[in-house]
Amino acid sequence: MTTQSLPNSSKRLWLAAIKPPMYSVAVLPIWVGSAVAWAETQRFHPWIFATFLAAAILIVAWSNVSNDVYDADTGIDQHKAHSLVNLTGNKPLIFWIGNGLLFLGILGILAISWEQHDPTVIGLILLCCALGYSYQGPPFRFGYQGWGELICFICYGPLALSAVYYSQVQSWSLTNLAAAVIVGLTTSLILFCSHFHQVADDLAAGKRSPIVRLGTARGAALLPWVCGSLYGLTLLFVLLGSFPLWTLLVFLSLPFAVQLVRHVQTYHDQPDQVSNCKFIAVALHFCSGMLLGLGFVLG
Repeated sequence: MTTQSLPNSSKRLWLAAIKPPMYSVAVLPIWVGSAVAWAETQRFHPWIFATFLAAAILIVAWSNVSNDVYDADTGIDQHKAHSLVNLTGNKPLIFWIGNGLLFLGILGILAISWEQHDPTVIGLILLCCALGYSYQGPPFRFGYQGWGELICFICYGPLALSAVYYSQVQSWSLTNLAAAVIVGLTTSLILFCSHFHQVADDLAAGKRSPIVRLGTARGAALLPWVCGSLYGLTLLFVLLGSFPLWTLLVFLSLPFAVQLVRHVQTYHDQPDQVSNCKFIAVALHFCSGMLLGLGFVLG
């Protein structure tokens, strides 16, 4: 059966399962880390950028696929029609597809480390993968204890940007770490927003997500502070001289932040209405990250 012959509802389920918008979390660390490296050293290696980007996409795909497998084990996805396990009815197949994606992604990072005769980059990415596994994988399942956002921040912020920056110039940068805080923050915001519509399922599976712990009303009240910190930190780093003035382009993403806050505060306790807030968070993450990197390039 071809994709064209699938009913529209099936197409939507498969697109929701594959999660194309979520791959911005793979793109942004590569873009911003490379942009900071260029701004500070005027050095840029296109093949490393392209290899790292492809590897990052494969590793994020592994994370998404394996999370469906591990969620199927706990039963938290029993009402999730767009789970890959539920769509295929073949959990072992999805498990091994995920492992294959991870293997290919790690091969790409190994190629970079091999070329540089330096294990630093592969070491950082393996640490990212280990933390990513601990988020949902047994016996850890730290995401069920409410630690998912912190893991997400560390992996897609300081660890990922440090690996990318190092892959370009084989050194370290405090400015890059400052940029990593902003990228990690907006990445964690996506995960935070994904919990608002699934409180009942999380409670039933014993998952103590931040929204389960806080409640949807207090979670919605926290959003303006989280979004505001994105712009406050950028302004602070500009005033301190760490970021070039051009990084204030990030403020052009402010409409997405306002839309996200208003949407969640209006519908926080209505799962069907609030479920799309994570896609607004993705738009904020992608737009702010692209503008941040552009600011470094122009600066």
